[in-house]
Amino acid sequence: MTVPGIDPTAAPSGTGCVECDAAGGWWVHLRRCAECGHIGCCDSSPAQHASAHAAASGHPFIQSFEPGEGWFWNYQTEEFYDGPRLADPQHRPVDATVPGPADRVPEDWRSHVH
Repeated sequence: MTVPGIDPTAAPSGTGCVECDAAGGWWVHLRRCAECGHIGCCDSSPAQHASAHAAASGHPFIQSFEPGEGWFWNYQTEEFYDGPRLADPQHRPVDATVPGPADRVPEDWRSHVH
């Protein structure tokens, strides 16, 4: 079954938030665009790149990019969604820290989350 806004063949853009990695930032959790594979940081993270990507691109669905989590979220309907298996890898590296990356997380990181 084809779902508009989900491309099961789109590979993840990397193992961390694209924009945070480029700017030297950090994240709490990672989310994957189910349409193009963009990896962005969650809405608890300081920069909230996953939702910014959804707003700018019009791509409605994300999937958690955290180990052990397979849920989807639809930004347009603000509802959880059951989606298909996406292209591997299914999550960030298991040994990556949360928040991460460890060398960029400030000591007072809790005061920066939403």
